[in-house]
Amino acid sequence: MKGMPPEALAEVAAYFQVLSEPTRLAILNLLRNGERNVGDIARACGYTAANISRHLALLTRHGLVAREGRGTAVYYRIADPSVYALCDLVCSNIGRTLGDTAKKRRAFEQAATARATPRKR
Repeated sequence: MKGMPPEALAEVAAYFQVLSEPTRLAILNLLRNGERNVGDIARACGYTAANISRHLALLTRHGLVAREGRGTAVYYRIADPSVYALCDLVCSNIGRTLGDTAKKRRAFEQAATARATPRKR
């Protein structure tokens, strides 16, 4: 991103904003296993087809998914598989941070317990 003009940074921010919604992440996860139609995705996510269609339109607009009409059904598939590498990287970082936080919390709790325990003389 170094040296990018503000307009380009706005596009990057918009891309990340698309990925900031849990339903859209769930859709991307479902499509990891192959293409699906709106009804399949809606059932798997537990939302209405209209709601899923709105999310899919946004994902399509940003180039993350592609759509293909077949008769009366529309099927969606991943258009940019690199999104999975990005999501996997973020998930690994979150996992590492949570692991570090849990270790620090345990150490703090052990230290607090040791301070609270009366010492025998």
